[in-house]
Amino acid sequence: MLLLDHVSIGVPDLGAARPFYDAIMAALGADKVYDRPDALGYGARCSAEDTTSSCLAVYLDSGPTGPNRRHWCFKASTREQVNDFHRRGLAAGGRSDGAPGVRAQYHAAYYGAFLLDPAGNRIEAVCHAREENNA
Repeated sequence: MLLLDHVSIGVPDLGAARPFYDAIMAALGADKVYDRPDALGYGARCSAEDTTSSCLAVYLDSGPTGPNRRHWCFKASTREQVNDFHRRGLAAGGRSDGAPGVRAQYHAAYYGAFLLDPAGNRIEAVCHAREENNA
């Protein structure tokens, strides 16, 4: 079961957010579907013909981000995608909040990486597959 249909993240500066989200969404294989003055969109919205897609909207929001524990985690198909997510996110203005690696406290194969976007939102990518399934 796919739990999330769509997610919206607010940022105070789309100019700073654009290269970051372009980079991490490309690493995870999500296409950019719109780029407007007030929002960016990635992935695909569900429809009657496609009930399994999901999408991300990054909206211009001047409200404070602060240390409010906002956290978004995106699924990666492979551990290499998690590594690429982290590398590209750092190169595009993100800050590391946890290098790629196994997080055994969640389960033995949980391979994740954490970034803070330019606004301070905590963004994660995770691969749940065992390493031998990641060739």
